Amino acid sequence: MPRIIFCTFLQKKSEGQDYQIYPGELGKKIYNKISKKAWKKWIMKQTILINEKKLNMNDINHRREIEKEMKFFLFKETN
Repeated sequence: MPRIIFCTFLQKKSEGQDYQIYPGELGKKIYNKISKKAWKKWIMKQTILINEKKLNMNDINHRREIEKEMKFFLFKETN
């Protein structure tokens, strides 16, 4: 049976993640507030950002930039 949550991105009830897909406190927040459908939208956006900005995910600064973009995309957080 799917886990139903209120997705803050979609602003409606939707199927939640099966497990915590991102580490730490941010991962817990994503697990509890972001649906599978919203996460797929983020993955598509992330791919575009990585390609357009030519980011290297082995570079810690590039990973921080993607995390910052993810927080803004999913939660409208600017920190």
